Amino acid sequence: MTETIAEAGSAPRKTGGNLLVFYLALGGLAFAVLQSLVSPALATIGHELKVSTADVSWVVTAYLLSASVLTPILGRLGDMVGKRKVLIGVLAILAAGTVVAALAPNLIVLIVGRVLQGAAGAIMPLSIGMIRDELPREKVATTVGLISAIFGVGAGIGIVAAGPIVEHLSWHWLFWLPLVLVVIALAGAIFGMKESPVRKPGKLDVLGASILSIALVALLLAISKGQAWGWGDAKTIGLLALGVVGLIVFVRVELRVNEPLIDMKLMRIRGVWATDLVALILGFAMFGTFLLVPTLLLLPEATGYGFGKSVSQAGLFLLPTVIMMVVFGPIAGILNRKYGPKLPMFIGSVLVVGAFVLPALGHGAVWQVLASGVLTGAGIGFAFAAMSNAIIESVPPGQTGEATSVNAIARTIGSSIGTAVVAAVITSHTTPQGLPTDAAFTDGFWVCAGVAVLAVLASLALPSAHKRHELAVEAGVTDVPPEPEEIHVLHRTNA
Repeated sequence: MTETIAEAGSAPRKTGGNLLVFYLALGGLAFAVLQSLVSPALATIGHELKVSTADVSWVVTAYLLSASVLTPILGRLGDMVGKRKVLIGVLAILAAGTVVAALAPNLIVLIVGRVLQGAAGAIMPLSIGMIRDELPREKVATTVGLISAIFGVGAGIGIVAAGPIVEHLSWHWLFWLPLVLVVIALAGAIFGMKESPVRKPGKLDVLGASILSIALVALLLAISKGQAWGWGDAKTIGLLALGVVGLIVFVRVELRVNEPLIDMKLMRIRGVWATDLVALILGFAMFGTFLLVPTLLLLPEATGYGFGKSVSQAGLFLLPTVIMMVVFGPIAGILNRKYGPKLPMFIGSVLVVGAFVLPALGHGAVWQVLASGVLTGAGIGFAFAAMSNAIIESVPPGQTGEATSVNAIARTIGSSIGTAVVAAVITSHTTPQGLPTDAAFTDGFWVCAGVAVLAVLASLALPSAHKRHELAVEAGVTDVPPEPEEIHVLHRTNA
């Protein structure tokens, strides 16, 4: 494995750290906000564009498909040619897509804009790679925790802000407002960042990228449209089968090519595959709560279990979730620096389980909904920060982009599955008027709690700090340096 660094064996440059983090945070925030901001406004957008609910849902589906396909490709390109170069291109595409979406006169143009916006999924792996390359080692864990939390925060802000924007302005402003963040981040990347010295030169694996793209599109399309088409429909089953077969073929191809899009040796590292599993599961849980809680709050009080809130009021109930993500992301980084990523990931997963068990047992009072939101925010803040740190501590610097891209894809697939499954649970129990029953919410919360338990188990599979270097070497990734505490232990043992 060949890497290019400014000087062999030298530490990466440590310049402009605060501004770098600020610009990266803005870009990540804009992407995450755009991911979730549209969902609460789909009915309004569909009505104004005179399209059906099924058709307008493509506004969300196109974004997810684009992000899933382009994230690993652009993440790998960042490792190859320079993360700053690719980040500038990604932010420029995001800005163009946001303008197209804001000006869209019809659904087709809006979908094109959303496809362009999806390219920004690569901001996450590119940002984490740049932080790893540019900041002093002792600051990496906390900063990665903050950036990872920003992605969760953005998703929450999108849900919170959608109602007031649509009610007081128009759905076009769902794109104009985030564009301000994108433009500032783009200017910062152009004028306020230097190129990362860490590279892994090579050629882009076009065959692997094509196979992975087909597999992910088929899989996510089936998951996103399965409820509308019917889970037993030939289209749904066929796409699911194509997606699974495509992923199997992709793995076999990647094991045979000299310069793979994703190095399968990385996937054999316990710190990587366990973290990707947690990402998949918590992506499910996070978007499960973003669907369950607002729906419950919007139902009329006459049902006996709804809260009768407006879209804007329902969004405000998610503010505690957003605040807790901001608070606990950096705290997770501090814990990671002292104990490694396993502890904060375990704590975060346990908190998410509690966040769903509480409303599953009872969700008739406001305090239960708010307490669930606090636990969700704290848990996601802990776990998301720990996931990013677990990845960067398990792989060499030149492969940060591809490894974190896979983690981002896992999270996206998890969020798609969570949205589809929870929506199916809600609609499976309805009143004669077509409203979800109280039992539907109880079942939905229990489903999310059960899935979150799997995240607890997966977090326990994460290697302890002193095992990470040993496992990386066994997997063939020989240039992952042992952690400082590991060097101390090895020195003491040898003595």
